[in-house]
Amino acid sequence: MELSILELFLNASIVVKSVIILLLLASIISWMVIFERWLYINKVSQEFLAFESRFWSDSGLEALLAESQEEGHQTIGAEYLFQIGFLDYKRLKNENIDSETIMSSVQRNMRAALAKEQTLLEKHLPFLATVASVSPYIGLFGTVWGIMNSFRGLAGSSQATLSAVAPGISEALIATAIGLFAAIPALIAYNKFISESDSLVSSMEGFKEEFSAVLHRDIQTK
Repeated sequence: MELSILELFLNASIVVKSVIILLLLASIISWMVIFERWLYINKVSQEFLAFESRFWSDSGLEALLAESQEEGHQTIGAEYLFQIGFLDYKRLKNENIDSETIMSSVQRNMRAALAKEQTLLEKHLPFLATVASVSPYIGLFGTVWGIMNSFRGLAGSSQATLSAVAPGISEALIATAIGLFAAIPALIAYNKFISESDSLVSSMEGFKEEFSAVLHRDIQTK
């Protein structure tokens, strides 16, 4: 008689059941992280393109700053770098400090802002990496334990047939299957998100350098 996956799970040992439950929880949390990261990284990417377009328009830096400080407006990505850098630039420029000191401070603050944005982009990605690397081994542990129990049960049996050992091995192999089920999406998502994060950080680094050049030209003309 064929056994369903649910029946195989219910007939499994406590250790194998625990492994399967742990892997299922890891998979559920992974999918929650994948969905959240997909939304956030897409949002940052779209905001970057939109802000870069406004930055190179004729609206002016003061108008961009006022827009970024509007109530209820969320400042992220390149816009956050711009806000931090321009506010520092305006503050120091009014204190009659030499241009090199001003630009050094502005660049230092924008580097700190960029590091913060990178941290936000890579938030929860180590969890996906951990699930991707560890889940197959946890599943394999459950499989090995289940197979050991199956063969141990055959030790006191008078008939060691394939039909006698097959259900126990099937129960054990579910753990490996679920381990792969948890690991594969997590690995794919991690590689995708880390690549997109690196690309966005590189783009923001480029914007930071361009904005620094704009501010440097501005301070030299005054």
